[in-house]
Amino acid sequence: MKNLGQMMKQAQQMQTKMAEMQNRLGEVEVTGQSGAGMVQVTINGKSEMKKVKLDKSIVDPNDTEMLEDLIVAAFNDAKTKAEQLVAEETQKMMGGLKLPPGMKLPF
Repeated sequence: MKNLGQMMKQAQQMQTKMAEMQNRLGEVEVTGQSGAGMVQVTINGKSEMKKVKLDKSIVDPNDTEMLEDLIVAAFNDAKTKAEQLVAEETQKMMGGLKLPPGMKLPF
C-alpha cells in the first residue's frame, strides 16, 4: 500500500503543477509573423489573441483578401510557437516523462 499512497501524492503534486502552468500560460506571450514581418500577431500561451500589428504599407483597401491571409498566417505561426513552448514547459514539468504520440498536455 505504500506505493499506492506515494502514487496518489505524486498525482496530487502533478495536478498542482499543471494548474500553476495553466496560470503561467495566460501570462506568456508569443508573436508570429508573416509578410516578412509586416504582419505580426501576438497570442498568449492559451492561444488567445492579444495584439495585431500591421505595417501601414501592407494595408490596401482594394486587396483585403491578401491582408486577411497574412493575418491568418501570422496567427498560425504564433500558435505553432505557443504549442512548442507549452510542449517544452510540459516536458520540464513532467521530468522527461514521454507521452504517447498524439497526446498533448495540458488537455
